[in-house]
Parts: sequence; structure tokens; C-alpha cells
Amino acid sequence: MSDYIIRLYKDSDYQAVRDLFAQGTLEHTQVAFKHGLSLPRIWLLLLVAFFLPLLILRSVVFSFVVVFLAFIILWLGTRDLYDSYVRHALSDDMLDIQKFYLQRDGYCFWVAESAGEVVGMVVAIPSSHPGGDNHTELRRMSVAQSHRGRGIAKALCRTVIDFARGRGCSAVILETTLGHRAAHGLYQSMGFKWQHSTFLKHPLAKLVDFKFLFYKYNIPTMSK
Repeated sequence: MSDYIIRLYKDSDYQAVRDLFAQGTLEHTQVAFKHGLSLPRIWLLLLVAFFLPLLILRSVVFSFVVVFLAFIILWLGTRDLYDSYVRHALSDDMLDIQKFYLQRDGYCFWVAESAGEVVGMVVAIPSSHPGGDNHTELRRMSVAQSHRGRGIAKALCRTVIDFARGRGCSAVILETTLGHRAAHGLYQSMGFKWQHSTFLKHPLAKLVDFKFLFYKYNIPTMSK
């Protein structure tokens, strides 16, 4: 028997879900940073940052300082990718959750509760993507670190699929980032298929390969 329940959002959950969303998103900064460091173009820039001062000023110490500063700039820039995403969400759909998600047709917001604590969340909205007139989009899914590995994310995902099926939708779509690596395996295990990728509109996005990955789950049609 599971030690959690999935239920509709209520106003008393407001601060908990905002904190959960922000923390769950920002924790992926480290994964994205490491991915950026694995790119040949980043290493090329770091080599230039080291050898250029060395050739001009003949100072190994200054070269190491420049490389260290480059690492700091890369880290702060990567974090800003997630920070800007979180800031936008908290001032947009996550600002008035009741009005945005529970008072509009085709929208919904659920939380996972365990021992009276909100430990997970997910939302559903009508898809605004081209060709998605009959699709539901899964968004804002997050599970507290302390409660991962208990099937909560799968339960939240199934809740959105069931919601979409009940509305007669043909598919559920979602977008995630490279930093959410654990989520990729979850989505794929549940039948979501990768569709395409696109870069975030941010000056650093292409440099560090910060992409949104789009997945789609085709809801099986019921045989008559």
C-alpha cells in the first residue's frame, strides 16, 4: 500500500508547491553544468582563456585566474538558465494557481501528499504547440528528493494521462531539459517517445547545449 495520495491542489498548498517547483528545477543546474563541460567547444574556450594571457602577459598565475573566472562565469550562466525559467514561472502560471489551473477548462493541478506534507506536483494544460489541438501537455512535475523512488512520479504522470484520456485527447506531450536526466528514463518507460529538441531563448543556451526535449505519449484508442 502506498504511503501517499494524489489529490487536487488546494490554496493551503500554495507556498509548498512553489518551493517544490523552484527547488526541483534549480537542482538540475549541476547536471547541466557538467554537460556543458563535456562539450569540446567549452574546452576550446578554456584553453584560449589559459594560453592567451600566458602568451601576452607571460604569467601562469594570471592564466589560471582567468580560467577560474571562466568556470565561475559558466556556472553562474548555467544557473541563470534555470533561474530565469523559475522566475518566469513563479510570476506567470504559478502566481495565481487557483485561477490559472482550477478555473479554466482543460487545466488541472494535482499534488502528492504524504503524512500531511506536499511531496510532489504536476499540472495539465491544453497543448499550445502546432498540431496539438487534441493534446494535453504535462508540465511542472516535481517530486521532493526525500520521496523519490516510491513511484510518486509515475503516479503523477498516470494522473495526467488519465485526465487527458477522460477528455478524449489523443496524446499527452511534455517538454523537459537535458538536466532532468532521471525524468527521461521515467517518461520513456511509460511510453513517451522523443519528438524533437529546441534551444531555450537565452544568450548562453546554444553555447552550453541547453535544450528542451519534447516527448509525446499516444493514448491508446479503446477497441469497440
